[in-house]
Amino acid sequence: QVQLVESGGGLVQAGGSLRLSCAFSGSIFNIYYMGWYRQAPGKQRELVADITRSRTTNYADSVKGRFTISRDNAKNTVDLQMNSLKPEDTAVYYCNIRAYLSDSWGQGTQVTVSS
Repeated sequence: QVQLVESGGGLVQAGGSLRLSCAFSGSIFNIYYMGWYRQAPGKQRELVADITRSRTTNYADSVKGRFTISRDNAKNTVDLQMNSLKPEDTAVYYCNIRAYLSDSWGQGTQVTVSS
């Protein structure tokens, strides 16, 4: 099992930046997928960005060019750098890590972008 702790959410004005971090521990040697998802009020949870074991990245069209996902093997974190934030980016952001026989989610961190 993989344990996750998210940090870095908060309130920011439109055009600003935030960096989310997901620290993971436990059975991390079998991790093959890491992703950030978000859920806005009244909407379904959606993929924001993900990164595979081979470091292939994928982004939602709505965040391409503004968000960057990265993995730090030394710190055991997966980060989401969010630039040029928009009010529509307001949501609870969740970290998801998948390993052999394990699919773990963080508790979520609130991101609020004011106009």
